[in-house]
Amino acid sequence: MTSDREFPTALAAALAAPFDYDDGERIDFEPFAAFLSAEDTTDWWRAWTDNTESSGDDFRVFGQDGTGGYAAFWLVRPDGALVDQPVVFLGSEGETAVVARDLADFLWLLADGVGPCEAAGGYGTDRGPRPDRRLTAVAERFAPGRQQSAAAVIERAAREFPDFDDIVTELCR
Repeated sequence: MTSDREFPTALAAALAAPFDYDDGERIDFEPFAAFLSAEDTTDWWRAWTDNTESSGDDFRVFGQDGTGGYAAFWLVRPDGALVDQPVVFLGSEGETAVVARDLADFLWLLADGVGPCEAAGGYGTDRGPRPDRRLTAVAERFAPGRQQSAAAVIERAAREFPDFDDIVTELCR
């Protein structure tokens, strides 16, 4: 069993190879080798929200886009396993979005050629699918029967968590 500071096997498999940005034609995502430490997450969260009373303990950050926006699990489901928590994007300019309801949906988002930054900004879903064979193989292995388009993943996440931006905004000073 992994702790909530260790990458789940499926996430590690998806993040194992580098992402090809290809001058904006592919996914703008730079995965980390491990989750940010609790201390680094707290430092980032306090700087991002300008709130020294909040710790960022509800996030497990695992990557960033080229501008420094973070992709993370949001630990909002009490007693839920890490893989069952939603994946969010917290952008360098204050953008916020729940981009996938759980890790399985996130794998299919990536497989369809859309990363967290693109999902949050609505980019990628307007250009049609750009499947990635390697990421599709990972999604098929770890989330069989859950295949869906990036647009469907994003829409379902937004529908389940419509108040994410309001929740984050309330924590900002």
